[in-house]
Amino acid sequence: MPLLILIADDDPGIRLAVKDYLELYGYSVITAQNGEEALSLLGTYHPHLLVSDIKMPQKDGYTLVRHLRQLPQFRLLPVVFLTERGSKEERIQGYEVGCDVYLPKPFEMDELKAVIRNLLEKSQMIQSEWRFSSRESQNPSNLDIPKEGDLTESSLLKSLHFTQRETQVLNLLAKGLSNGEIGQNLHLSSRTVEKYVSSLLRKTDTNNRAELVRFALDNRLID
Repeated sequence: MPLLILIADDDPGIRLAVKDYLELYGYSVITAQNGEEALSLLGTYHPHLLVSDIKMPQKDGYTLVRHLRQLPQFRLLPVVFLTERGSKEERIQGYEVGCDVYLPKPFEMDELKAVIRNLLEKSQMIQSEWRFSSRESQNPSNLDIPKEGDLTESSLLKSLHFTQRETQVLNLLAKGLSNGEIGQNLHLSSRTVEKYVSSLLRKTDTNNRAELVRFALDNRLID
């Protein structure tokens, strides 16, 4: 499924323009006309990123972000502020309540797209590593490094510490898929896929994709 973005802005023209632009590049977009509606949609749809105006009725952007940062499920949600308020003090307040990027109006759509892509890539990497760390902390025996000569397929996988996403990328890589094709299968950008490939090369001490696939085949690390 496409990544879901929530746009919160009381200006219907901006909501429609940003929605149409982002959907053109493959994102799913939902919109809210004020902070109160945005908070309700956050709870219902759990989007991957929030783009919010600051000056909105019922609940402004500062209050909205301050509220969602108090909720465990939204503490790491990427947030972009779009606003006509451009003073240093207002930008500082935006960062203090928890926004990640502050873009003053008028803004360029291609810059907004680049910001969103970068934030989503970082968010996906963080969540993947967090899930891996959580599984390992629940199963500390998985961290034991097997003795030389005693590397079974299962123990080798454990010693390499592949995340679930890295394993998925490796399996698709072995099928000859390009970064773009892997990204389409896993709903990731090509840049994010490249980061996973680089991590796999580092963990397996291989120099290129051909060596990586050969290593995985020789050690039965792929399906």
